[in-house]
Amino acid sequence: MKYMMLMQFSAAQADFPSIDTWSAEEVTAHLDFMRRTNEELVRSGEFVDGQGLAMPDQAKIVRAGDGGRPVVSDGPFPETKEFLAGWWIVDCETPERVIELAAAVSAAPGPGGRPLNMPIEVRQVMAAPTEEL
Repeated sequence: MKYMMLMQFSAAQADFPSIDTWSAEEVTAHLDFMRRTNEELVRSGEFVDGQGLAMPDQAKIVRAGDGGRPVVSDGPFPETKEFLAGWWIVDCETPERVIELAAAVSAAPGPGGRPLNMPIEVRQVMAAPTEEL
């Protein structure tokens, strides 16, 4: 069964600074953790896809305007305190397994190597009615 794991960043709930303020060594340790996690998921056959996302100040918001023409605005706004940092799509045998994976990626290292314990939203990818998590 396929699931999407969404890594959220919330400045209001985080007890660590945004990654753009970390030292080069801290960023490298964090990215190495993510790379190793992805490699383990590939080896286990559970990895479908996953990506980290650019900071929100590089985002664009697109809506259909008159006649379906795209209307583009910058966003989210600089005061945005919550954003999607990255995501994975995994193919797991059980709902319990995706919960286990979400907890593991939640503990990615941050400043000083301390686990971030970031919220990871888990959703089943729809192919049929959802199963209870």
